[in-house]
Amino acid sequence: MNPGRAQPAPTAFSAPIHVTRPLLPPLSDYTELLEGVWQRQWLTNNGELTQQLERRLEAYLGAPHVAVLGNGTLALQLALRCFDLAGEVITTPFTFPATPHALDSVGIVPVFADIDPQTLTLSPSAVEQAITPRTSGVLGVHVYGMPCDVEAIDALAARRGLRVIYDGAHAFGARIGGRSIGDFGDATMLSFHATKLFHSAEGGALLLRRPEDRARIDLLRNFGIRDEVSVVTPGVNAKMNELQAAMGLLVLDQVEQERAARARLKAIYTERFAAAPGLRMFALPDSVSDSNQYAVLLIDADEAGVDRDTVYERLKAFNIFSRRYFYPLCSEAPHYRDLPSAAPANLPVARRISRQVLALPYFGALGEEGAHRIADAVLHIAGQ
Repeated sequence: MNPGRAQPAPTAFSAPIHVTRPLLPPLSDYTELLEGVWQRQWLTNNGELTQQLERRLEAYLGAPHVAVLGNGTLALQLALRCFDLAGEVITTPFTFPATPHALDSVGIVPVFADIDPQTLTLSPSAVEQAITPRTSGVLGVHVYGMPCDVEAIDALAARRGLRVIYDGAHAFGARIGGRSIGDFGDATMLSFHATKLFHSAEGGALLLRRPEDRARIDLLRNFGIRDEVSVVTPGVNAKMNELQAAMGLLVLDQVEQERAARARLKAIYTERFAAAPGLRMFALPDSVSDSNQYAVLLIDADEAGVDRDTVYERLKAFNIFSRRYFYPLCSEAPHYRDLPSAAPANLPVARRISRQVLALPYFGALGEEGAHRIADAVLHIAGQ
């Protein structure tokens, strides 16, 4: 902006623009797949489309075993049970509430550890400091598609005899140095919620490296039933149904096109904010393939002259509805804030970052012009 000349305010969008919009296949294609479901009259319980989706995801993700499930939270819960985690599990406060909720739901105490200021994922050194005799595992979160320091965490866990589960809700299709995210830890959860790049309306999955773990998940997701007369372990109903699988199969056909469209939008955001003091797009290193799940702006109030919450609120006047993701921290929620590990002094980096992050609208249908208009609005609010 030329400081000597007043610039007109950007114009508001005519309809609300949200952080994401679900990728939907042509309705006729979905109906065609459902016709087969109607003919087979097999709606759930490991139907034909569910099996197809698992095979296609194994090929697409480069994972030896993919078990699809009803949703991502169920996937986390079953992974915790599969590996017999108990007592305490170390996790991050900088995540969606489903992460600690999954621990709490199976009787495990979440122990919060601080995050790395660059990757925004669990700090391995903070994890090591948080280990106690009651610690049974680590639940790391790949944030905005940025993987945890998987080599450091996996090595630490091996030394200390701990299990490792990764919450990869943001990391569909991400690779680390060319390797699938499913190559690390004991299991990786994926979310197929409608807000995700790849979705099945609702749904989730576990990426598993060992066939015996896959067999255990197969039991746990179907009430622990092995056959008509054998119930061999307590389980739940966590199965994906055929309507979800049909959606997933069709969305998978569109994922690469959507990923490419989103990459162009992120390039626009990155270029537009590159010279703006206090505004920085969160970026992944070259060694990590971007899942293109979120486009996140970090706002340093001291440098930008405006704080994140002001930008968040004022964007609404332009019909732009961003998201303060993740804020507040899970450790600040009433159910967890009295835990010793939730003390603010224990989590200084996570607290600071949670007051800076702003997820911007990020979906292919937004278009390049839409991304420029959103950047215009942000820069206008910041006086730049």
